[in-house]
Amino acid sequence: MRKLRVLIADDEPLALKLLQALLVKLPGVEVIAQCKNGREVIDACHESAPDLMILDIQMPQLNGFEVVKELQSDSMPLIIFCTAYQRYALDAFDLHAVDYILKPVSETRLQRAVSRAQERLQDNRDGAEHKSPVLGAIDEIAQKVSGRTNNRSSAQDSEQAPLADRKIAIKDHDGTVLVDIDDIDWVDAAGDYMCIHVKGETLILRSTLKHLMSKLDPDVFKRIHRSTVVNLSRIVKSTPLHKGEYMLFLECGAQLKVSRNYRQDIKVFLSER
Repeated sequence: MRKLRVLIADDEPLALKLLQALLVKLPGVEVIAQCKNGREVIDACHESAPDLMILDIQMPQLNGFEVVKELQSDSMPLIIFCTAYQRYALDAFDLHAVDYILKPVSETRLQRAVSRAQERLQDNRDGAEHKSPVLGAIDEIAQKVSGRTNNRSSAQDSEQAPLADRKIAIKDHDGTVLVDIDDIDWVDAAGDYMCIHVKGETLILRSTLKHLMSKLDPDVFKRIHRSTVVNLSRIVKSTPLHKGEYMLFLECGAQLKVSRNYRQDIKVFLSER
């Protein structure tokens, strides 16, 4: 059986490397192109005619939805959208794409999405059936996404877009929990895993601290240690310690130490209370 020819696209080099590393483990899959922006995707689709593209939604020049809009129906492969933002995942679902994957990408989730694409191609070899609903829906969604992003510079987008996403998707056993960002009490990091403390529960998110911080409001969530972040609104008391450190007491009962390297943000916050 012919291998599934896959194009992957993401403007983050590490994300591309991760997708490549995960896809080479899957049987019957061949990565034929890697792209860093929307224009490269369009050129690669015309040149290589992939069966499937795993497409980041937020990319330079053209976002993922605009890429699909520009592709002609006879050259458009199956689509799996990949996004860090829950609201874009819902748009992808409305678009009738094969699947969507929330970042950070897990091997199991990617395997499931690729299997769906393989089944779709097996059931519909000429590809005509899946293209019609995608092209029918793309105009409305592309306009909606463009309205969110086109009036802002790329720097503004990177700073402001995450703040509009009020939920974080966290895998929990066989399901996914959508956590409201405002409900997070505090976070501690252990390598590439984040312990998210919410209403007395601890949920484990596979992510870097830098990536997680990009989703959090910097006026509300502050680092108090190189591996600890606190929701300032949860602080009920602070006690100074030796060497310029502090102990914070949270509503949930947690006690967190503020290292002196991060005490300035907390001191400013407390002085404004």
